[in-house]
Amino acid sequence: MARIMVSRLKWLLAALGTAALMGPALADPPRAVLELFTSQGCSSCPPADKQLAEYARRPDIVAVSFPVNYWDYLGWKDTLAHTSFTKRQKAYAHGRKDRQVFTPQMIVNGRKSCIGSDKATIEKTIQAASHGGQGLPVDIALTEQNGVVTIAVDEKEKTEERSAEVWVMPVLRSHTVPIGKGENEGKTVTYANVVRALVRVGEWRGGSARYEVSLDTARQGGDGYVVLLQVSKGNLPGPILGAAKSASLN
Repeated sequence: MARIMVSRLKWLLAALGTAALMGPALADPPRAVLELFTSQGCSSCPPADKQLAEYARRPDIVAVSFPVNYWDYLGWKDTLAHTSFTKRQKAYAHGRKDRQVFTPQMIVNGRKSCIGSDKATIEKTIQAASHGGQGLPVDIALTEQNGVVTIAVDEKEKTEERSAEVWVMPVLRSHTVPIGKGENEGKTVTYANVVRALVRVGEWRGGSARYEVSLDTARQGGDGYVVLLQVSKGNLPGPILGAAKSASLN
């Protein structure tokens, strides 16, 4: 019996050593990336904020909130909004050529727009924007060691797009805000996976590649971070080819 136990222990150690040499394991790619453009000054947004929180708990979805600032004039200044988030939403509209900018607006895989509180339409949009709901075409694996995040990008099959940018987005996993004025006066709203910054890490030209960014830069005081591999056309955000979220957000 002792010999059997020793043999099993040796086999386990050998297996662990082999796994370590292989590097980060690639998990199944997410089905979709959901970006909710929301505002504390928008009375239609709380149902969408709640909906996004439900999607954020799903392992097959990368879901983030982008608070925008263009409703601040209604009497309440959004405490989480940033000008760069408003610019991102408008850039999406220019890229789609429909010029539709509203809250709550959900962007699916960088491709399709829909109302952020309409779950049935969101699910249909996920199907339409991800080729039948399959995973994103490019795998991304994340590892953290010695204060550095390594982003491993692996193109499992050639995509039509041969150039994209790698972005890291620090996020607050959950943040509750009591709203004192404006359309949501008296309400307390909890926001999920709130983006705090947009950090460009590098450029991808197809195939397999690795990128490094400090953990401090990736988190920036947040609870975790999301990584996107996104096509950029004329400085406008385009289709998302790959995505991953830090273990702290799972």
